[in-house]
Amino acid sequence: MNKTKVRSEWKTIAANRRSPGCLIGLALVALFPFDLLALGFRIPNQDAEATARGNAFVATADNPSAIYYNPAGITQLEGLNAQFGGHLISVNSTFESVTPGVESKTEFEIQPVSQFYVTYTPKEKPFSFGLGVYVPFGLGIQWPEDGPLSPVAIEGRLMYATITPVIAWQVHPTLSIAVGPTFDFASLMLRQGTFVPPVDEFHFRGEGFTAGAKVGIRWQPHEKWAFGASYVSPTTIKFEGNSNFKPLAGDTDTTAEAPFPQFVIAGVSYRPSKHWNLEVGVDWTDWDTLNTVTFEGTPFGDIPFPLNWKSSWLAHSGVSYYFDNRYWVAGGYFFSENSTTDADFNPLVPDTNLHVVSLGFGRRGEKWSWALSGQLIGGPKRSINNGSIADGTYQFFNQAVNFSIAYRF
Repeated sequence: MNKTKVRSEWKTIAANRRSPGCLIGLALVALFPFDLLALGFRIPNQDAEATARGNAFVATADNPSAIYYNPAGITQLEGLNAQFGGHLISVNSTFESVTPGVESKTEFEIQPVSQFYVTYTPKEKPFSFGLGVYVPFGLGIQWPEDGPLSPVAIEGRLMYATITPVIAWQVHPTLSIAVGPTFDFASLMLRQGTFVPPVDEFHFRGEGFTAGAKVGIRWQPHEKWAFGASYVSPTTIKFEGNSNFKPLAGDTDTTAEAPFPQFVIAGVSYRPSKHWNLEVGVDWTDWDTLNTVTFEGTPFGDIPFPLNWKSSWLAHSGVSYYFDNRYWVAGGYFFSENSTTDADFNPLVPDTNLHVVSLGFGRRGEKWSWALSGQLIGGPKRSINNGSIADGTYQFFNQAVNFSIAYRF
């Protein structure tokens, strides 16, 4: 579809609206720069070893990243431990319009996400302490400015960082519980074309703070069996910043209040011998809270954005083999359920049911430990036909690399 035809179609749709606010609101049917996977904008990959196992780690939780997966697991760690890691993902999506011969694809980029964890367990004490800094939500996407999707999707970026201090209590040699607050900071950037002369582009940038909580429990009634679960509370961030409509209107103070979902992770680990660890788990995210988000105070007034997401599940499975020389290898798989409906689909979140396969290896030494893993991320083509410019077929294929290095003092 050439740019002239896109303008023509957009003007036809816009002509049926009564006000400038509705006109621009229609042009901005896509809202957030959330991760373009079926994970919504969750980032579940918070440790290379856990990711190698398909993130089936909540019942095992035996390295410092337990602060994210299940903070009750840190009671297994002796002394002072620190770990740094990173998650590098290439974000790729292609679009084929219902109009023959019209195609587009997102800009290729590699997006980094880092984590840091530290834990401390005093000798002969039932309590352990931890601090985690990680990014549980975020990433972004960018479509060509002159492409067929530019009226509804150009670029968006979300960064949501969390600082989590936790305390864990070994109530019994087989049972540990943990609790801690989360202190969260997020920034949001959105660029959105309109093709509604004289307005060429909408731009919003804002940031905000919030706080929440997380809890965890781990029970190991037998050396071969362990059970674990963790919960993260919902939060709401009021993004405060400014917006403009180029070239018609300059910066105006604008806010947008957005809910971030609660989620629950649970799993079971089975160790038939000292060499093997098999785990399965589930992960539920309460996306039902993400309904309509309103940009308040734009140059064209308040603009509501219906998203109407639905809660979704992840299913994890993984296996690790530990060699006698402290090296290990692992493999895993997880399935992520689609979080949006066809009616509310938008190209800034072109999600679908998602399949993720992973492999990894590493070494757990007396002092130094390290891990490296890779993922292939893909899903079936998704066809959208709801009477909008975004109608067409979307295809997803991404790759990710995860690494971590830890030191025991």
